[in-house]
Amino acid sequence: MHFTGEDLFTGISFLIREKDRIGLVGKNGAGKTTLLRLICGLEQPHKGDIIVPEETSIGYLPQEKELSSNKTILDEALSAFEEVKQIEHQIEKVTHGISVRTDYESVSYHDLIDRLTLLNERLALLGVNSMEGDAEQILVGLGFEHNDMNRLMSEFSNGWQMRVELAKILLKRPALLILDEPTNHLDIEAIQWLEGFLQNYYGSVFMVSHDRAFLDNITKRTIEISQGKIYDYKGSYSEYVDMREERIESQTAAYNNQQREIKEIERFVERFRYKSTKSKQVQSRVKLLEKMDQIVVDDMDASSIQFRFPKAPHSGKITLELKGLSKAYGQLKVLQDIDLLVVRNERIAFVGRNGEGKSTLAKILAGVLDFSGELRLGHQVKVGYYAQNQHDMLDLEKTVFETLDEVAVGDIRTRLKAILGSFLFGGDATDKKVKVLSGGEKARLSLAKMLLFPSNLLILDEPTNHLDMQSKDILKNALLKYDGTLIIVSHDRDFLQGLTNKVIEFKKPRIKEYIGDIYDFIQARDIVKLEDLEMKVSNRNPGTEKDEISVNKQNYERKKILDRDLRKITKEIETIEGEIEKLEGILTGYDKILANPSDYPQIKIDENWLITYANQKKQLTQLMENWESKLLGRELIQNSSGEVQ
Repeated sequence: MHFTGEDLFTGISFLIREKDRIGLVGKNGAGKTTLLRLICGLEQPHKGDIIVPEETSIGYLPQEKELSSNKTILDEALSAFEEVKQIEHQIEKVTHGISVRTDYESVSYHDLIDRLTLLNERLALLGVNSMEGDAEQILVGLGFEHNDMNRLMSEFSNGWQMRVELAKILLKRPALLILDEPTNHLDIEAIQWLEGFLQNYYGSVFMVSHDRAFLDNITKRTIEISQGKIYDYKGSYSEYVDMREERIESQTAAYNNQQREIKEIERFVERFRYKSTKSKQVQSRVKLLEKMDQIVVDDMDASSIQFRFPKAPHSGKITLELKGLSKAYGQLKVLQDIDLLVVRNERIAFVGRNGEGKSTLAKILAGVLDFSGELRLGHQVKVGYYAQNQHDMLDLEKTVFETLDEVAVGDIRTRLKAILGSFLFGGDATDKKVKVLSGGEKARLSLAKMLLFPSNLLILDEPTNHLDMQSKDILKNALLKYDGTLIIVSHDRDFLQGLTNKVIEFKKPRIKEYIGDIYDFIQARDIVKLEDLEMKVSNRNPGTEKDEISVNKQNYERKKILDRDLRKITKEIETIEGEIEKLEGILTGYDKILANPSDYPQIKIDENWLITYANQKKQLTQLMENWESKLLGRELIQNSSGEVQ
């Protein structure tokens, strides 16, 4: 496939097998979305073939889609079953064809029988007898309430309508699910539900995602697009990252060896070019050079945003305080009587389902939304705010440079080009108009704009939207070094992990606080759910056989949940232990070299070597902390399990 004369893909080949779980990765512009569209037949390759067997159905969810339905949520989801009507019509047609035939031994007659069998199997798979129940179950899993089912699609935002599109694709149960950034419009609960659905899905899954935790929990294979080629790895995203580094190191070593060999040959040719006694050897080496396949080291895409937040101005101990804060839109109460105290240097994550009030409170704290109740900012608190739709607030007609220049004041004006360069707007890119920028470029420009105003309270609403993996990691590292108070709204678990020390869960119109980071919150919330289940069991009126059966059933259901969670966390512990053992082996090798460097003359102990050694030790510490946390989680589950007989 090529655009403007340049090859996007060159002679790529791969196979998607039954029940594959594949993550498609590559830098921005590598062609991931184009490849998905090619497989779906929405675009055609300039050369080569995409072979899809006739019986293979494909379901495709694009990143964005123009939606305009007048149906209710449930009716729109049920439109996924149009295929059922088509299959029923085909079954009727094939059945009639069989009934009028008498050539029972012919090949064509047996082909009709096989066709009828396949159609009936497909009809059964689509759940023809439980369509409405299945539709409602998936919609609830993706975050809708039961009383949403009869509301019109037009009452919901585009993000919620995209959830219905995802539900329709899941209901169709295609043999191959192709998903382009499926978590973009989902919150943590919906993402976790989707993970469970995809893990148990009967068909194949092929997807693009910038959510590392989501990819790791689902995919078993990773296909990378790099410089028009593809590389196929048998592993999840995290495993792919390690294997890719090994491949690059191997390529680099092979490239260096080849360059040395080329230089030696060229020196020989130059030295003996005019000596008749060496003419045969010279010609032989010239031919060798001509036939040699040049080794190319894949581009590691070293270009990435580089920045750190300005030092936070000094402020009082209390950053902000809320007393009886409420917010309503007409009869809809989004927040009610909220009390919250945030102290200096706290790092808080706002989580919860979409529409529960996270962004509303973020806007109130940033001073862009009115409210009732009391909000007091602390002494000398300066707020920096990044809105969820921050990039939409940019003036499309201004250039990149003008966007910063119009708000910069003081000495920082002399550093605007350097700041833009650190956000990958170098050279002529500063003269680009905002309207031609991609979503990722607009997000980077909005972040750069925020750096112009030093703040001691940062409020970030979904800052990772449109950022690739590398940019997200750099933003996270910058936030880890930020010395002010942080409030962040996000559904990206991997991004939030280790970034905050308190989680506030939103359940309209109330909030609930949890101490710890995002995974502590998820674990605590799961335990609370189990305690709620136990409370329901204990509150039942004893004395009747019916009640006793119901109690036993609920205990059985709870035991099933606990056993499942115990198996999952035990597997995670075993994986971490394997990683610890592997890393300890590597560090043992480093320690031997440090103890007796003279025994390893081939090893150059320089600054890079020592940095790598330090990073490996840091990684081991993080693994040990994670391992201890998982052990504690397993102990809690085992204790709960022991109480349920």
